[in-house]
Amino acid sequence: MEAGILLRLVVPFNPPRRRFTSRRRSIRASLNPQGGYQGPKPKTNWVADWVSKNDDVARSLPIYVGGVSLLAVLFNRTVSGIAYVADASSSQSRADLLTLGLAVTNILNGLVWLSIRPKSIYAVNPNGVECRRIHPYLPDSVVSELLWAWESLSDVTCCRSLVVVYDSICILQIGFADVSQSNGIEPIVVDADKLTKGPLYNGLAKSESQSYLANLSLYPGKSELPFLPSNTQAVILQPLGDKGIAIVGGDTIRGFTTSDQAWITLIGEKLDATLAKAVNVMPLTPQEKS
Repeated sequence: MEAGILLRLVVPFNPPRRRFTSRRRSIRASLNPQGGYQGPKPKTNWVADWVSKNDDVARSLPIYVGGVSLLAVLFNRTVSGIAYVADASSSQSRADLLTLGLAVTNILNGLVWLSIRPKSIYAVNPNGVECRRIHPYLPDSVVSELLWAWESLSDVTCCRSLVVVYDSICILQIGFADVSQSNGIEPIVVDADKLTKGPLYNGLAKSESQSYLANLSLYPGKSELPFLPSNTQAVILQPLGDKGIAIVGGDTIRGFTTSDQAWITLIGEKLDATLAKAVNVMPLTPQEKS
């Protein structure tokens, strides 16, 4: 009994718990009286900076390394007095053959680096004339919404041409357009009936989703868009419900970002809802006004 009492006195059954408080580490940045920045500085990747500034030298380095390796092997064979003919029983010959293989691989790798270069992407000036064709029987509210869509796309994206076709009628053609070969001054008129019967429009109608032609020159469907400038770099085909299409032409290869594509999708849904109400009171002849 006394041992049990002493044990209870010495080792309590409910020892007090310690509370651990986490200390937050804060980084302070301030300006000294002279105006200098005091705080963490971003790390600099010297290798990446040097490669970006000396691209040609970096691509040629494997060739230099391979050439020096070949000369080193030949110099070693000459100094050591070993015959130039490879001998399979000699460890030196096997090592030299391995070194020669690595040197040739470096040289070939350098030649590949020099031959393959990323193509520079830049915005081009559209080859064509500016046009502004709007269907004459549209209500003012619909015209204002179409112009709002054009200004929104042309201001924040690489869009330089916009064509809206709804119910086989060209509702809007604005921005740059290719020049007609008949007079060389007037922009080419959009043949809405021919466009809606082509495979490009039919494929878009079946998929019911946006189609992004990031590099228009690589797609055979470019021939179905003769009204766009000849040097149009990228095109987005946005369906307007099941009755129309919005064609957005850009001046830069892969110039439309994912945010731009999502924004164009929302604009297409809004235009579809607006044009569905207005197309019922419009004549079926595709007339336009400048």
